[in-house]
Amino acid sequence: QVQLVESGGGLVQAGGSLKLSCVHSGSIFNVYTMRWYRQAPGKERELVASITSDSTTDYTHAVKGRFTISRDNAKKSVYLQMNSLTPEDTAVYYCNALRTFLGRHEYWGQGTQVTVSS
Repeated sequence: QVQLVESGGGLVQAGGSLKLSCVHSGSIFNVYTMRWYRQAPGKERELVASITSDSTTDYTHAVKGRFTISRDNAKKSVYLQMNSLTPEDTAVYYCNALRTFLGRHEYWGQGTQVTVSS
């Protein structure tokens, strides 16, 4: 069973930056596509950014140019650098790991709160 542990959330003023981290407990991290989701109060969970095993990245339109997803396979970690934050970025951010190698396996972290004040 894989565990994902997020960190780095907090309270920041609009225009500020935060960097989220997620550590993967499994032994074959490099085959996973890693994703960051977020869920704001009263809204559905949405995909924010993803990075594949070969480090191809993708972003939802709302964060393109402001957020950067990256991974460090040696540290079994994925990161989300968030710049130029706005109050609309306020949400609980969740780390997600997905692999379809030898079956479908998907895991979620517990979430970390990001609050952006105006």
